[in-house]
Amino acid sequence: MSEKIVKTRVLVIGGGATGTGVARDLALRGIDCLLVERHDITSGASGANHGLLHSGARYVSSDPVSASECAREGRLLKKLAAHCIEDTGGLFVAVKGDDENYIADFPGLCRKCGVNCRQVDVAEVLERETALSPDTIAVYAVEDAAVDPFRLCLENMAHALDLGAGLQRHSEVTGFTVRNGRIAATHVQNHLTGEALRVEADLVINASGAWAGQIAAMTGAEIHVLYSKGSLLIADHRLAQRVINRLRPSSDADILVPGGTVSILGTTSIRIQTLDDIRPTIEESDFIVDTAAQMLPELQKTRYIRAYAGVRPLVGSQKGENDRSVSRNFSLFDHAESGVENFITITGGKLTTYRLMAEKAVDLACDKLGIDAPCLTAVQPLPACEDFQWTEPGLAAKQWIQDHEAGDLMLCECEMVPSSVISRVMASIRKQNEKPDLRSIGLRSRIGKGSCQGAFCGVRISAYMSDLPEMQDYDAVTDLRRFLEGRWKGIRPVLWDASLAQEELQEALHCGLFGLELE
Repeated sequence: MSEKIVKTRVLVIGGGATGTGVARDLALRGIDCLLVERHDITSGASGANHGLLHSGARYVSSDPVSASECAREGRLLKKLAAHCIEDTGGLFVAVKGDDENYIADFPGLCRKCGVNCRQVDVAEVLERETALSPDTIAVYAVEDAAVDPFRLCLENMAHALDLGAGLQRHSEVTGFTVRNGRIAATHVQNHLTGEALRVEADLVINASGAWAGQIAAMTGAEIHVLYSKGSLLIADHRLAQRVINRLRPSSDADILVPGGTVSILGTTSIRIQTLDDIRPTIEESDFIVDTAAQMLPELQKTRYIRAYAGVRPLVGSQKGENDRSVSRNFSLFDHAESGVENFITITGGKLTTYRLMAEKAVDLACDKLGIDAPCLTAVQPLPACEDFQWTEPGLAAKQWIQDHEAGDLMLCECEMVPSSVISRVMASIRKQNEKPDLRSIGLRSRIGKGSCQGAFCGVRISAYMSDLPEMQDYDAVTDLRRFLEGRWKGIRPVLWDASLAQEELQEALHCGLFGLELE
């Protein structure tokens, strides 16, 4: 198949927080760019994290550099992207048996890293956060917050597009043509259309996260990336008003983040050797609940609606088994040192530091391109785009209650998403020259995120889409099966008690009635 030639000044690989942040930074500096993503925006680690905007306090003993960066960037993002953030505040909580030396050292470690913390009265906290253990012995308040990673990335990409950037979703880099120490062309395959692209760019920025090493290897460059899998659980209600951290050096199962109407609990850090199959396990789920229950006993009787996993790209030595000891700081590589002059990789880091990572990568890109243009992302607020407001819990219901027309059916009852919102989300997807499906709609709204995990809304929405004149070529059965398989991946590790009974109902509905298990 012949390749379609596309020319741009800078090609960005990866549609997570860093990649979309790079695209926006480039666009704000007036630099023509194209972003390619092999799946959809936030399909990697950026869409599989805690949703925690770090105060930096978690890393004050193990990684002071990351702690300081998180403290600065967290405060900046609260000012510049407030519509993507719920400023909950956070607590670091110690229980009986925790290291009293670390508890005593914690305030001083925070001060050294520029992390604000203050000791608060245990009795007062227990009155307000009733899920905490009565064995709590010390509590410090910090500046943690909850961030919507989906909206954050979508908003960055939307602003970049408004400024003239390009976007190719579902487009995978398959190789490079390297000639005379430069990337002459990047070869890209669109998995939806089958179209092959030959992207000719003056510079390529690799922001593909855990896949950064694989992308770099295609050019002959080498990056040692460790794959650290982190699994998390979603509880069916909000257990706390603030982010709750265990007051100890960063470890497993020591954070609870309130996100809208639910709580996100985790995480683990397990070394894996391949990125082929990233999923949570039953054993991890049991471990997370049992360990975190020392701090929050209510977790033992909480219903969990989903588990999920992402991979942290850690750059460091291949030796050692404790991934917690590897820095969470980001790494910026100029591959001129490996013989590829116009190639940069930015990887590692935290969601909280994505803007800083993008700034440093684009600064280097400007140096290479001979462009003198300052970074504006530290001073210019991230615009709110109406197309992506529907990731906010409760917003669709609020607007439907206030003003809806007859016939505006409630298609997702768990998260209260009506047909009018589905239509608006579908229109926003079409604006990017893409065809809507359940997964892309779910990324941009709340569908499938409630207690039924798509069991009922998936059927309703696919039926609604099938009736639309512009969706005549829509394959509802295939799309529904693919959507439900994705939800099952997260449901399986938490199947006990009420969740198990509900899954029996789903099986009867989807398999017995619709025959979706049949190929």
